Amino acid sequence: MNALGLFDNDYGEDGFRTCSVTGLNIHRSAENHVKLFGLTAVVALLVGGIFAFTVAMTRWELVGLLRPGEFYTHLTLHAWNLLIFWMVFMEIAILYVGGPIVLGRKLPITRVAKAGWVTMVLGALTINVSVWTAGGFPDENAPLLTSYAPLESPPAFYAGVVIFIVGAVVAALPFFLTLWRERRENPGKTLPLVAFGAFITSIIAFEALVGGLITFATTLLWRIEAISFMDPAWYRQMYWTIGHGTQQINLAAMVTVWYFITHVVGGAEVVSEKVSRTAFILYLFFINLGAAHHLMSDPVVSSGWRLFNTSYAFYGAAFASMIHAFAIPAGLEAGRRKRGKGGGLFGWLTSAPWKNPVFSATIFSIILFGFLGGITGVVMGQMQVNMTWHNTFATVGHFHGTVAVGTTLAFMGLVFFVIRTMFKRNLAFSRLASTQPFLYAGAMGIVVLMMMYAGLLYGVPRRTAEVVRNIPGTDFSLSAAAPLFALLGIFAVFAILAGVVFVLVAVGSLLLGDRVRPGDNADLRAISVAADGGQSSSGEEKPVHAYGMRGTFLVTLVFLAVFVVSYVLNWYLLTELWQVGL
Repeated sequence: MNALGLFDNDYGEDGFRTCSVTGLNIHRSAENHVKLFGLTAVVALLVGGIFAFTVAMTRWELVGLLRPGEFYTHLTLHAWNLLIFWMVFMEIAILYVGGPIVLGRKLPITRVAKAGWVTMVLGALTINVSVWTAGGFPDENAPLLTSYAPLESPPAFYAGVVIFIVGAVVAALPFFLTLWRERRENPGKTLPLVAFGAFITSIIAFEALVGGLITFATTLLWRIEAISFMDPAWYRQMYWTIGHGTQQINLAAMVTVWYFITHVVGGAEVVSEKVSRTAFILYLFFINLGAAHHLMSDPVVSSGWRLFNTSYAFYGAAFASMIHAFAIPAGLEAGRRKRGKGGGLFGWLTSAPWKNPVFSATIFSIILFGFLGGITGVVMGQMQVNMTWHNTFATVGHFHGTVAVGTTLAFMGLVFFVIRTMFKRNLAFSRLASTQPFLYAGAMGIVVLMMMYAGLLYGVPRRTAEVVRNIPGTDFSLSAAAPLFALLGIFAVFAILAGVVFVLVAVGSLLLGDRVRPGDNADLRAISVAADGGQSSSGEEKPVHAYGMRGTFLVTLVFLAVFVVSYVLNWYLLTELWQVGL
C-alpha cells in the first residue's frame, strides 16, 4: 500500500498537510479514504469496460459475439458496474472531497467509512456473482438492470442490491457528520460552493438510495416468499426512484466536479454564487421528477401526473441545468480574461491547458453532456415526443450521452487530479494521458449519435441482441440500420481502447509514475497574475463582471439553436409516427 502512496508521511503532527495546488489543509484520514474509494471505482470501470466490449461486439451483428441469453447477462453486468459501481464509489470520494477536504477537517468516524466501503464491495461482488451464475442456469433469469417484477431474479441478486445500498448510505454518514460539525462550530458561515454542491448531491443520493432500499428489500421478501404478492405497478414506480435517481446523483456530482476543476486548473471565477446555489436548490426539488420519462407509456400513471412531471416540474430541473451551462463557461472566460489569457473572442478557450488531461476531460464533459445528454434528455422528457424515444435504442444513446460521456469524462479528469495531488505521482505515459480524453470523447460521441440515429430513424429497440438479421420471434428485420451498427461497433472499439488507456495511465502512474517533486504540479494551478494585475485604475480588484463574456454568449446561442432544431426535428418525427388528419 505504501508503494502506491496510499499512506504518506508528509503530514504534520496533527495529521494535516497543505496542498501545493489548491492551498487546502488536507487531513490524512480524508485523503486516504478518497484514494480508497477512487481506486475501487477504477476497478469497477475496468470490469464494466470488459462487458462493454462484449455487448458492443454483439450488437454489431457482423461480429455477433454472444447468443441472446448470454447477451442479457453481459448487458446487466455492463450496466451495474459502469452505471452503478463506478459512479457511486466515485461519488462517495467526491463527498469526502467536497466535505472534509474543502472544509479543512478530519474525516470523522473513519471506521464507519471503512465499514461502508466493505459493505459496498460485498454488495457489488454479490450482484456480479449472482448475475453471472444466473445466466448459466436455464431455470434462473439473468436480471436486467431494471429487473422488473413479476419476473423473478435470484434472491442473491436482490440481497446484493440491498447490501450495496446500505453500504453507500453508511459510507455517506461521515460526510453528513462533517457538515453538522462545521455548521455547529461556525454558525452563520456559508459553505463553499463545492461543499454546497456536494451537500445537495448527498441529499439527492439519500432520496434515491432510500427509495431503492425500500424497493429491493420488499422485492427480496417477495422472492423468498416472506410476502405472497408483488404489485408490478408499485415496483415500477418505486424502482425509478433509484433507477433514474442514480443518474441525478451523477448529474449533481458531475456539476460539482465541473466547478472544482475549472476553478483550480482553468482559473474560473464564480460569476454569481447566489445564482449557482439557486440552481443546485432547484435540482433538489425538481431533478428526481425526471424519472417520469420512463413511465410515459405506463397504463397505471394518470395523464395529469404525466403532464405535470413532464412540463412544469421538469422545467425547474431544466432551468437549473441551463444556469450551470452558462455559469461555468462564463466563469472560465471571465477568470481567464482576468488573468490576461483572453485575447479575441475565444482566446480564453484556445489558450487553455488542453494538453492537461484533467482540464480537457472536464471541458469535453461539459460540452458533450450539454449537446448530447442534456438536450436529448429535455426533448425525450416531453410526454408526446417520448413516444418516439421510449424503449428504442435512442434512449440508450441519451443515457450514454449523460453517463458514458458526460459523467465518466468528468470523473476521469478528477481521477487524474487525485493521482497527482493526493497520490503525488506524475502521470505515466504522459502523451497517452494527454490524448486519452480526446480519443474517448470523440469515439463515444460518435457511438452516442449512432445509437440515437438507429433508434429514432429506424425504431431499433433497446436490449435486443439481433435486429439486422431479424427481430427474435418475427420475420421482421432492420437491415437498413446495418451501416449504423458498423460505425457504432468500430467507434465503440476506439472508445473502449480509450478506456483501457485511462486505466493503464491510472494504474501505471501509481506503480511507475515518478514521485511529484516541488514545482511538478505547477500546470494544475491556474495562472494567477493578470496582465493588468486584475485591478482597476484605482488599485481595487475588478469584479468578475468587468470582464467580457462574449465567447460564452456566442456558445450559448449555438447551444440554444441546436436545442430548437433538435426539438423541431423530434416533433417532425412524431408527426411521421402519429399522423393526424381528416
